[in-house]
Amino acid sequence: MSVRSAVRPAGDEPDKAPSGLRRVVAASMAGTVVEWYEFFLYGTAATLVFSKVFFAQGTSELDAILAAFVTYAVGFAARPLGGIVFGYFGDRYGRKQLLQVSLVLVGGATFLMGCLPTFNQIGYWAPALLVTLRFIQGFAIGGEWGGAVLLVAEHSPSRSRAFWSSWPQAGVPMGNLLATVVLLVLTSTLSDAAFLSWGWRVAFWLSAVVVLVGYYVRTKVTDAPIFLDAQQAREQSKATAFSPFEVLRKYPRGVFTAMGLRFGENIMYYLVVTFSITYLKVHVQADTATILWWLLAAHAVHCLVIPLAGYLGDRFGRRPVYLVGAVAAGTWGFFAFPMMDSGHSAVILFAIIIGLVFHGLMYAGQPAIMAEMFPTRMRYSGVSMGYQVTSIVAGSLAPIIAVRLLDVYGSSVPIAWYLAAAAAVTVVAVICARETRGIDLESVDLADAATEAKGVAA
Repeated sequence: MSVRSAVRPAGDEPDKAPSGLRRVVAASMAGTVVEWYEFFLYGTAATLVFSKVFFAQGTSELDAILAAFVTYAVGFAARPLGGIVFGYFGDRYGRKQLLQVSLVLVGGATFLMGCLPTFNQIGYWAPALLVTLRFIQGFAIGGEWGGAVLLVAEHSPSRSRAFWSSWPQAGVPMGNLLATVVLLVLTSTLSDAAFLSWGWRVAFWLSAVVVLVGYYVRTKVTDAPIFLDAQQAREQSKATAFSPFEVLRKYPRGVFTAMGLRFGENIMYYLVVTFSITYLKVHVQADTATILWWLLAAHAVHCLVIPLAGYLGDRFGRRPVYLVGAVAAGTWGFFAFPMMDSGHSAVILFAIIIGLVFHGLMYAGQPAIMAEMFPTRMRYSGVSMGYQVTSIVAGSLAPIIAVRLLDVYGSSVPIAWYLAAAAAVTVVAVICARETRGIDLESVDLADAATEAKGVAA
């Protein structure tokens, strides 16, 4: 319960952004750009580099790529653990402190990836070390998202929360854009042999520079007043710490709804930005530089779409915008892969852009929707669990399943049905979700306190 002397009624908050909100947005985005630069760099390198330098070559090119994507999945498996650990400590000690830790962890792991010996040099120790660093990277990413979006969501006015909290989401394509630019420069200026020998390492070493920038920017912000109030109230009441899974017991609907909202969106994203690289490289026979140019343009559009979709979520409601995105996502595979098969650059680019537009309609509203599901005292744990646990069965497996389906059937149609089924799960979750547009987060805390009081009285 808030300890403020006056509590505003829900929806009675001015539209004007509080002082310093733009600085908070910049700090959240700075770290998000850095961490997703590194995360996407790995996903791209899994197809272009790692399958060639860290793994024994199988009977086909797809065998080695599949092995690289298995290590890619390890990062996703680590994300729920990171979300649980960071969520627990973030709810107790603050969003900002944990965000500093996550940034250093993911930056260090990525830099060391650029230093690893190859399979030809140390044999199976190479993929073993890669998996270890990938786990650390995924663990840190798992803690990053919840803290970054909540830092903004808890500072934002109720009537424009979806817009402001969508900006850290836009940091994801910005990080991808930065990684694509770096890889494009390297692949365009170096020979294939030089890039595979040492050029790819430069992209990973550059993470040290962007980590320092992100860390500095994050030192300039503080946690939101609503969190500081909740922290003070807990200290005054001498409340015992809840377990990391307490949020699942008290708010199961919120956790499972968040998982459902995440499922189709997460699968679609990694089919569009990760598997499509494999599809275009192996199936369409497109060259690496051209693929990266297509992704560069698509990521730029994605950056613009996400804040716009966040604005629409404030204007028309979270559910309608999300529902349009989920339904549209279910159709993408049926027309996008044939568009890629055409071999025409403009058509292929359009297919990728359409996919990221559909994705943005879902992705933009997630911070606001999930933040509004949980009280402040366990919000970090709630949003992290709902968001990150899903990645184990969604994004982590999506490229692996898609590669396997392509290898077995030699057709994109089974992949399209796979995406359609995932989107259907998200459609159901949207229908079951409550509309929370304009809700005051303090009212969520008050309702939680009332529920707790009833439980104690009983």
